Amino acid sequence: MIQFTIQNKPKISFSLDNKVEITFVTEKQNLKQLQALEDKEYDVEIKKHRNKRSLSQNAYLWVLLDEIGKKIQMSKEEVYKKYIKDYGVFEIVPIKNEAVDRFVNAWQKNGVGWVCQSLGMSKAKGFTNIITYYGSSSYDSKEMSRILEAVILDCEELGIEAMPLKDILLLGNDNDVR
Repeated sequence: MIQFTIQNKPKISFSLDNKVEITFVTEKQNLKQLQALEDKEYDVEIKKHRNKRSLSQNAYLWVLLDEIGKKIQMSKEEVYKKYIKDYGVFEIVPIKNEAVDRFVNAWQKNGVGWVCQSLGMSKAKGFTNIITYYGSSSYDSKEMSRILEAVILDCEELGIEAMPLKDILLLGNDNDVR
């Protein structure tokens, strides 16, 4: 799979055989991968670019979670899971009843924030609906800002000093992004 970011809107033109030709601009570092493509069919997906959350943003989140945990007498991991469940990214997936335990164990091995909960029997016979929460390591900047905003509001209520969200979102640089 080749994945890269394009700059600007693609140029669109029509070929003589009434097909659409699309030209886009990307960094030179992608050239080798593109030249290695064979003359085959490919699936192309274009979606709006979102920066990944930075390691510095993530580190600061954990500092705040630890401070909240101290105030409410919970571990920072328990506090983190609460925010993941309340504000995080999730999907509901039907899993065969006999595979639920194995799926949950495998999912949760991804990290602290990768949480699963059973929602009960699915409409599909022999399946259980599981709500699967993604850990913040997989979040883009928009998803991360939602968690951070909730944490900052709770910090204010608990009397914990926290940077404004706009400043937290500026933390990190291109070398720091995961």
